[in-house]
Amino acid sequence: SAKKTMSIAQALYEGVDLGPRGQVGLITYMRTDSFRIADDALIAVREFIGHTYGPEFLPERPNVYKSPKGAQEAHEAIRPTSVELTPDEVAPFLGKDQLALYTIIWRRFVACQMSAAEYQQTQANIQAGEGVFRASGSIMIFKGFTIVYDEGSASNSDRTEEGLLPPLKKNQVLDLDRLEPAQHFTQPPPRFTEASLIKALEENGIGRPSTYATIISNINQRAYVRVEKGKFRPTELGFLVTDLLVKNFPEIMDIRFTAQMEGDLDRIERGQVRWTNVLKKFYERFQHELEKAKAEMKGEMPAGVECPECGRPMVIRSGRNGLFLACSGYPECTYTSNFERDEKGRVVAEKIPEVSEAEVVCEKCGKPMVVKRGRFGAFLACSGYPKCKNTKSLNGVDATDNGEPPPEQSVCKVCGGKMVVKVSKKGQRFLACENYPKCTNTESLSTGVPCPQEGCTGTLVERFSKKGKVFYACDQYPKCRFTLWDRPFDEKCPVCGTKVLLIKYDKNGKGILRCRKKGCNFSRPFEPSSTD
Repeated sequence: SAKKTMSIAQALYEGVDLGPRGQVGLITYMRTDSFRIADDALIAVREFIGHTYGPEFLPERPNVYKSPKGAQEAHEAIRPTSVELTPDEVAPFLGKDQLALYTIIWRRFVACQMSAAEYQQTQANIQAGEGVFRASGSIMIFKGFTIVYDEGSASNSDRTEEGLLPPLKKNQVLDLDRLEPAQHFTQPPPRFTEASLIKALEENGIGRPSTYATIISNINQRAYVRVEKGKFRPTELGFLVTDLLVKNFPEIMDIRFTAQMEGDLDRIERGQVRWTNVLKKFYERFQHELEKAKAEMKGEMPAGVECPECGRPMVIRSGRNGLFLACSGYPECTYTSNFERDEKGRVVAEKIPEVSEAEVVCEKCGKPMVVKRGRFGAFLACSGYPKCKNTKSLNGVDATDNGEPPPEQSVCKVCGGKMVVKVSKKGQRFLACENYPKCTNTESLSTGVPCPQEGCTGTLVERFSKKGKVFYACDQYPKCRFTLWDRPFDEKCPVCGTKVLLIKYDKNGKGILRCRKKGCNFSRPFEPSSTD
C-alpha cells in the first residue's frame, strides 16, 4: 500500500545499520516530485556506469528530465545517497520489503543516466485481394538502460518473441496458413488500484507526494471504498457522500478546483500572491454554496425505485445500522427496506421471501412468527415480543437456540451448565450456556484441531473479523497469534510434514485438502466424515 511504502521509504531515509559502516541514510528525501539531480550525484553515477557497464552504455552528456509543473524543487529527485551502495551490498542489512524498495530506487536512478535501448523495427504490408494486412515486428539490438531496469521484462520478452517476423522479400507470394477474425468491444475503464489512483491524482494535479498516502488512508478509514482483489470498489456510504457533495458543492468537488487550489498554494509559497487574497476569493464563492446547503441539503438521495406500498419515490437514507431504503412519503408511509446494487450500479430493493404466519409457529410460546427487518436483513421474530424474544433466520436456522452441545466443550466453565451452539442474527455461530440469561458465558466454537504453532498447547477456534468474515485462530490469543483464513484439518502433509492442512472448495463446491506451506503443491480430494 502507499502508506506502507512511505513508511519503508522513511526508514531508508532516516538510516539503516550497515554493520561496520554504522547508521547510514540510504535514500534522499522521499516526499518530493522533483526530477532534479545534484551535480555531484550525476558525476558519481556516470563514473559508476562507465566503470561497471562500459562506455557504450554512457551517453555523451547527462540525461536531464524536466520536472512536472508545480513540482517542489526544494528537494532533489528520490535517489540513493551513494550509487556505490548497490542492492547486493546492502541486502544483508535490509528486510525483504526494504530491499525491494531500495532496489527499485537504485536501479531507476542508474538507468535514468544510461543510453537508450535500440530496436530494429520491421513492417510488412500483405495484399490479399482488396484487403491489406499489416504485420509489425521488432528486435532489440542494444539493451541500453534495460540491462539495469526493465519494468515488464517478462511481458516484454513475450511480446518480442511474438513480434519476430520471418525473412521476407518484396513482391514475395505468401501461402495463407489460417485467417483468424477478431472482434473487439469497448470495455469500461478498470477500477482504481492504489497505484493507478495515485497516478490519476498526479495527472490531475491533486495532492503531493507527501499527501498521497494520507488520501488513500482517509477513503479507506472512512469506509468510502472497500478493497476487493486489490482494487477499490465504492461503498454505499461512498456513493451517498459523493452524490450529496457533488450536488450541493459542485465547484469544490470539481477536479479543476482542487488542482487550481494546489497551484494557488504553490504561488503563495513562492511569494507570488498574498494568502489573504486567495482565501477571500475562495470564501466569497464558498459562503454562498454553504448557506444554500444548510437550507436545502438533506441526508438522503433518490434511489431510482418506487415504494411498493404507495408508489412514491424511494430514497437512500442513513441510520444507526447503516444505509437503507425509505419511502419519501414518510411519515404517511413508513415502508423501509435494505438494498443492494446490480452489476450496472442500479439500486435493487431486498427481496424478502414470503412467509405465511400460519406456516411458522414459535416453538416456545405457540404464537405465530412474523417477518422483521434488522441490521443484517430480514428475519423471523415471535409476535409475542417482548414477552417472548425467540427469533429465527428466514432459512429456518434458529438464531437463539440450536444444536447439540459439542463433546469437547459441553460444560460451562462458569456455572457447570451445558454449552450449546447458537447462531446470531448476523449468522455467526458461537457457544453459549443453556442457563442464559442467568449465565451469560459465551465461547468461540472449537474446530478440535490443535494449534500447529511450535510449543503451543492451544486449539484452533472459529472467529469473525469486523466485516463478518470467518477465520480460525488459536484460543490462547494473545499469547499465540496463529491464524488461518481457511478451515483447518488435523492431518500432517505427507510430502513436507507440515502440521494442519487447509480445506478449500472449488467452483463446483467440491472440497480439496491442501498443504498450507508455501511451495508445497500437495492436494487431495476432501471427503468429510460425519464429524467434520
